[in-house]
Amino acid sequence: MARTAIRTKPARKSLSDYITERFDEFSRSQKDVARYIVDHLDEAAFQTAEELARRANTSSSTVVRFSQSLGFDGYPELQQSAIEEYRLKVSNGAGNAGNGGNGAAALFSFDHSEFETSLGADYSNIEETARSLSREQIEGSLSALATARRVLIVGVDQMAFFASYMRHLLGLLDIRAEIIASPSQENIQRLSRMDEDTLLVAITSGRAHPLIVRALKLGRHRRARTLAITDATLSDVADHSELTLYYSSNGPSYIRSNAALMGLVQALAHGVYAKDEAAHRDRIRAFKLQ
Repeated sequence: MARTAIRTKPARKSLSDYITERFDEFSRSQKDVARYIVDHLDEAAFQTAEELARRANTSSSTVVRFSQSLGFDGYPELQQSAIEEYRLKVSNGAGNAGNGGNGAAALFSFDHSEFETSLGADYSNIEETARSLSREQIEGSLSALATARRVLIVGVDQMAFFASYMRHLLGLLDIRAEIIASPSQENIQRLSRMDEDTLLVAITSGRAHPLIVRALKLGRHRRARTLAITDATLSDVADHSELTLYYSSNGPSYIRSNAALMGLVQALAHGVYAKDEAAHRDRIRAFKLQ
């Protein structure tokens, strides 16, 4: 009886809302599955348990146990609930272009292909990211970047590339920025020197690396300002960061789409530039002439 009662809840409310409400009850590996389903609903609706497990960096048995913890008999029932929520979003005009939504088909004149699907997903991710950000979030982040005397950008593994690119863009605006890409002794010492004049920027994808969480906790302890850029709405980093910007990373490929993250990093740099264009114009012109 208990299982039947629990299973009916997603029917009355969306699967995403139901998962979000119960998030704190899940194990660490189950939280990875929960985050992925909530932020990549369109993929969960059409992937096998094995495919979903691979995307969420866990095992198919964890996906099955997660489904059962929600009251479903197994993954197929959870997937059906995901399909129903996805179809409702599509009917309301919120479908994702990357997985068969209307947006992807409008981008190309030739027949539907995996190439088109991938680019369509990037297009949709950028649009979803733009719609999810509030004016308050954007202005708060731009102000923090523009006024910080020192910026520390933490990005581990593939996120190190985006941390480096962000440092490059800020450097063009004469903003001092450093990268933390590994838990080396030198980087730990850099983090230990954070103070009230420091802005810590953490760039993450999926489950946050332990170094990211450690850096954010230390930053708050040292009263540094903190900004998290993440693709997980249920990410741990949001609990430890003063400012949070979410980007969408849905994609049909074997890797997550980073188009929206790249656009977000560039938009932040341009926003800082636009705050005092006269002060930055000569420096940017000089760089272009090099």
